[in-house]
Amino acid sequence: MASSGFFTRGVITFITVVVLFVNRASGIDIFLEWNVAIDTTINPVSVNQPVITINGMFPGPLINATTNDFVHVNVFNNLDEPLLITWNGIQQRLNSWQDGVSGTNCPIKPGNNWTYVFQTKDQIGSFFYFPSINFQKAAGGFGPIRVNNRIVINIPFPKPEAEFDLLIGDWFSTDYKVVRRMVKDKSMSLGVGDVPDASLMNGKAPYTPGTSKPYQSFTVLQGKTYRFRISNVGNALSYNFRIQNHKMLLVETEGSYTNQITLDSLDIHVGQSYSVLVTADQDPADYYVVASPKLVNISDGSNLVATGVLSYANSGLPASGPLPSGPDPFDVEFSVNQAEWNMTAGAARPNPQGTFNVTNVTPNQTFLLHGSNAWIDGQPCYVVNNWSYVSPATPLKLADLFVNGSGVYQLDAFPTHSVNEEAIYGVSVVSGTHKGWLEIVFVNELGIMDSWHLDGFGFYVVGFGMGEWTPASRNTYNIFDPVVRSTVQVYPRGWSAVYVFLDNPGMWNLRSQRLKHWYLGQELYVRVFDADPNPAKERPPPQNLLLCGIFDNSSAPASAPAPLAGR
Repeated sequence: MASSGFFTRGVITFITVVVLFVNRASGIDIFLEWNVAIDTTINPVSVNQPVITINGMFPGPLINATTNDFVHVNVFNNLDEPLLITWNGIQQRLNSWQDGVSGTNCPIKPGNNWTYVFQTKDQIGSFFYFPSINFQKAAGGFGPIRVNNRIVINIPFPKPEAEFDLLIGDWFSTDYKVVRRMVKDKSMSLGVGDVPDASLMNGKAPYTPGTSKPYQSFTVLQGKTYRFRISNVGNALSYNFRIQNHKMLLVETEGSYTNQITLDSLDIHVGQSYSVLVTADQDPADYYVVASPKLVNISDGSNLVATGVLSYANSGLPASGPLPSGPDPFDVEFSVNQAEWNMTAGAARPNPQGTFNVTNVTPNQTFLLHGSNAWIDGQPCYVVNNWSYVSPATPLKLADLFVNGSGVYQLDAFPTHSVNEEAIYGVSVVSGTHKGWLEIVFVNELGIMDSWHLDGFGFYVVGFGMGEWTPASRNTYNIFDPVVRSTVQVYPRGWSAVYVFLDNPGMWNLRSQRLKHWYLGQELYVRVFDADPNPAKERPPPQNLLLCGIFDNSSAPASAPAPLAGR
């Protein structure tokens, strides 16, 4: 049976979706209640396994907001372990307290709830959310975020007939807790978990003609144009996305309108989001929608090829013929060339920092970050400059507030320009100059694709290259009109360079978006500090602040240590 939109399974026990709108001059308030739970009946790949749902939905519900809206999400944790939700690409202006990662928030304990409040300040675009700890993203809990233009701001293309959210990603057929244990097991190869078992499209298995298993279908009217907001919510695999017999017009990526380019297919790496326009300009019928993995050997009929259907209204003709072919999955040069085309901005941003031109920028700081793997004390791990991050029981932001980080982390011990002689564990926190420009060069020493993300900011993506990066590589940068996005891919044995304007004070997570890499230590935190206590610079901690770690005395926040002066 075909279905349109998200496939909803499970029973909503005691929490229903509540959305209230309250007028504000700068935006509206959106109130949501989420019941996060385990469902063992969904069976995306025909095996019984736990799937994380939100209000009984897999994927979770759409957050549909407009620039400057305030989003309140009351999250009830009905799992049997702690939970955090992070908002991939939402910049959390002046407010890293709501970021939902282990360095900024105490987790929501089982049976408890906590309300996130964040503003989609000066943003537009396509994003998503997901659980950020305990390898839970491998079991679901993710969903789409749209941030729409305010009415007074025109979009640089005609309004489409409708919009579709499309989440693609790889999936394990094994219980996520088992996979989690395997990737940490010192007896296992570091290759465990690199190639999952299947690929899903909006939580559904690949379309198989003649079967009744649910698949993803998008219904369109001939002659009309539709916007597809596509996100790679997976754990490990990059994908090439395409639609049989249809062209795609690239128009947006993670908050930036791109130079509009017509494409036959589009590479989408882990953690990335794009918008494309598709015109239903073919004869009425059904057509395959395909996302096939990159850098992976696949056979015909492989569950690793996510497939759905673009269905013309009343067509009556099923999708037929072979799946539309894409580029050679091992052709890295094709992917690099396409990335360079997509690196160009095409329209103004909706925020005060609307320019893309960085020709006059001289970075205050440079981080040269080498990503690789290692063994430490007999344990497999992933490292940045030979440091593997360990998450302390006390969130860094909480320690910063009460004890200036003392006893939790040592600021700037992590090497930002060199590779440590031996691989070690550490709590990696580095200083970022407030309102300074930071150049980050990501160097991938592994033979697999990686991607990197910095919470709180956008990357001005200025360059890609293969082999070693040198200062002379700056001569190849695009500093005239680089696109701004929140996640950048790093090719095998290659490098990617970005500029970041550090105008958002807070404690911000910089991580590999490959789940296993992140889980095994490939991350650090950038502390952007402004001593001015004016909340226009950084918002104070929320009244519902959770305590844990060295401050966990099971008492109310009011009895916690007093914040340090100037915080």
